[in-house]
Amino acid sequence: MVALKNEDGKIIGYNIFNVSSITPEIKNQNGQVILSDNQIDKLNEVIVSAGFDTKLPSKVSPKFVVGFVKSMKEHPKSSHLYITETEVEDGKTLQIVSSSPNMQEGIKVVVAEVGAMMPNGLIIWPSELKDVESDGMICSGRELKIPNAPDRPGALILPDSYKIGEPFDFDKAKTLFDE
Repeated sequence: MVALKNEDGKIIGYNIFNVSSITPEIKNQNGQVILSDNQIDKLNEVIVSAGFDTKLPSKVSPKFVVGFVKSMKEHPKSSHLYITETEVEDGKTLQIVSSSPNMQEGIKVVVAEVGAMMPNGLIIWPSELKDVESDGMICSGRELKIPNAPDRPGALILPDSYKIGEPFDFDKAKTLFDE
């Protein structure tokens, strides 16, 4: 096991060798793996037995949430980008730059927050698009790999039954595009 540290020497993660021998149920998973409380407890036992003080957090906030586009304006340096203020929970808003051609105010969307791993392996980081900060991504059904999603650009506009700030349920979404 190796501890990963930032420039200040603070532990920011661990590389646990042969982790599938500790949690064999994740052996064949690809991409981002969401661990159960029991799996985190097992890994924390290994971390402590290796002599480290810092443990993995027991609760990780969801990175894909239902958002509400409160406002939208055209990007001053692009004819196809929009700057949105998107609420992701209890009044917390994120500035997200989007290229979705169907972007508009007043819609519910799926937001990949900073730290999310997209189904294709892309990690969402804070970024700048043409000198404007963007703290997340408004996703299309195609980018989320939802079955039968249209193969074209555009934000996935969610029905009103979805609640702002709730974790996006990928299993429930499998029926969004049923014919």
